[in-house]
Amino acid sequence: MARHFTRDEVARRLSYDVLVPAMERALADLSAGKAVQPVRTTIQVPGREGYLFVMPAYADGALGAKLVSYFPKNVGIESHFASIQLFDPASGEPVATMDGTLITEMRTAAVSAVATERLARKDARVLAIVGAGVQARSHLAALRSVRAFDEIRVWSPRSGAAFAAAHGVTAYASAEACVRDADVIVVATTSSTPVLHGAWVKDGAHVNSVGAPLPGARELDDAFVRRATVFVDSRAGAEIESGDVIAAGRIEAELGEVVLGRHTGRSSDTEVTWFKSLGMAVEDVVSARLVLEAPAS
Repeated sequence: MARHFTRDEVARRLSYDVLVPAMERALADLSAGKAVQPVRTTIQVPGREGYLFVMPAYADGALGAKLVSYFPKNVGIESHFASIQLFDPASGEPVATMDGTLITEMRTAAVSAVATERLARKDARVLAIVGAGVQARSHLAALRSVRAFDEIRVWSPRSGAAFAAAHGVTAYASAEACVRDADVIVVATTSSTPVLHGAWVKDGAHVNSVGAPLPGARELDDAFVRRATVFVDSRAGAEIESGDVIAAGRIEAELGEVVLGRHTGRSSDTEVTWFKSLGMAVEDVVSARLVLEAPAS
């Protein structure tokens, strides 16, 4: 009988010290052709501003699929809800189901941590977060696990002050003020129109953007996407799913290619690097297997 893991059980079994290196391996496996992952299936819920995604994958001995809903206009509850099913890759037998909402939150931030470690300048000291939702929270924890920041800033039109008070960071009055002179920038919003402008971003900065997961949505303006070097989790997904990448019209490399050493990553201290994360099923099934195999706490 398949085991079921609640959100609380997932939280007790999953940590960034094991998740970040696992995501690095998953990205490398995808770029090396060792993983099987079709582009996700997306349906829009008729009459609602909501979506359902179906995401199957096989990677590093983990076989499974995630169902995830995305309702960006939700108020008072999270915008994403998810469930993951794992199967025995030898027999196809179901072995586990688990709440996938926390896994989605944590693996997204862990992948951004890989991108930050690989692409940000080694002397990066100022982190700016645009958005103050669950992804802001997870990115704060994940990026702190790979880099030491002297200053951390946050901006959100509604909840920036509360986030800053809860996490011991500094709230800023505008997105522009928040990101000016920042070394690493996280853009994690539910906006479908640009909230980050290229004119605000200093030479040498690194940007992780994790919102706007649809071809008609944007988080970043034209000035930014024209000047930045574009890295993605999956070429196949980004070229058709990301409005920002579509607007850029080019992709430098997959992050997994950087991990594999097939691309050097950052080429200079003045280059603006940008990692666009859409999230991948290989990340979900590998994360779920970590939960399944972790010792009970």
